[in-house]
Parts: sequence; C-alpha cells; structure tokens
Amino acid sequence: MIYIVEDDAGIRDMMTYTLKSTGFEAEGFPSATPFWEALKKSMPELVILDIMLPGEDGITILKKLRSGAATSAIPVIMATAKGTEYDKITGLDLGADDYLAKPFGMMEMVSRVRAVLRRTAPHRRDKEYRAGKLTVNDAEHTVVSDGKSVVLTLKEYEMLKLFLQNPGRVFTRDNLLESIWGMDYDGETRTVDVHIRTLRQKLGDCGDYIRTVRGVGYRLEVSEL
Repeated sequence: MIYIVEDDAGIRDMMTYTLKSTGFEAEGFPSATPFWEALKKSMPELVILDIMLPGEDGITILKKLRSGAATSAIPVIMATAKGTEYDKITGLDLGADDYLAKPFGMMEMVSRVRAVLRRTAPHRRDKEYRAGKLTVNDAEHTVVSDGKSVVLTLKEYEMLKLFLQNPGRVFTRDNLLESIWGMDYDGETRTVDVHIRTLRQKLGDCGDYIRTVRGVGYRLEVSEL
C-alpha cells in the first residue's frame, strides 16, 4: 500500500489512479489528520508526501515519521511545487528517500516509486524489532526472549511482529484476524485469544509485554520502550 498526502484533489486522484493502474495499492489523503488516522490502522510500504500542505506541512510530517519507532523505516518521497534546491536538500537531510519536483509526469512518479522500493527492500527485510528483553530478527525469522531462543508458529510470529511494529497501538480481535489470518478468514475471534495465550506462555516473562485492554483487544506495552 502506498499513501499519498496531497491537498490538490485533482493531482491526488491522478496519482492514486496511476499507481493502481500500474499494479500498486494506493490511498490518498488531503492533509495530515486523515493520514495519521490511517497510519494507526495500517502501515504503508511507501509514502508520497507533498511539502506544501494546509495545517501540518510535509516537512513536519516527515520529521514525525522519522522520529517514530514504528514509522522510521517507511520510505518517503517528497513532492514540492517549488522545485527549489532548498526544499530538496531539506527533505533529503531529514531522511526523505527521494523527491519529485512539480509538475512531474505520472510515469516518472511510478519509476521513482519502484526505484525507492527496490533500494529500500533489503533494509526492510533485515529489520530487527526490539522491545525490552524481546528481539525479533525478520531476516533470520528468529525470536529471542530474555536471552533465550523461542520457537513460534507462523501465526504467533506474525502476530508478535505486528505488535512490535506498532508499540502501544491497541488491536481489536477483528484487527488481528484481518491482519494475520486475512480478510477471508471466517473463524471465531476466540482464535485470537488462544494464540495470544500460547504466545505469552512461549515468551515467558516477556509475555507480560502483551497487555489485555478489557473490552477492546490487545497491545504491546513495555516500560523500556
């Protein structure tokens, strides 16, 4: 999924349409507020971020993305109507992966998206997630809890990784069913509770990091984060 933050509806719709027609999933947002709301629900593969936005501008959004534990590694392409050297250097210095100077062609945008995703793919594959005494190495598909190696099932592993990618975020049982088991899963939400229980047991003391939010679901909460 690619998120586009662009206040011009015509440009935003064209960018979204072009990305979808070239094989990507894409969703557009006119400003920072709906973009942050969407991030709480799902993390994108890449963000195309306009610098000139109403309210919170693109530079401020980029700073927040790069300072967040769950969002720091998301690739970002900055777009600017000015095309000035200052805007380009500022964005790149703050951690943007590439930039587009308006007006840009739609196929140039697609080309840059593909190039950034190729360039950042090894980094994403090698991502190591940490929380307190818990470590998940996604490249090696290993889990270490309090210094001890832990063997998890695929579903347990994916669930743990999702929690580590989104520390502090509350996931409902339906959220977890959709994210881990997929949209077509027709089982009961009790499946989630069973997997949470076995995951906690396998993690030992670190299993306490997975907190129950009564009447809502579960979240990862670690004082050392």
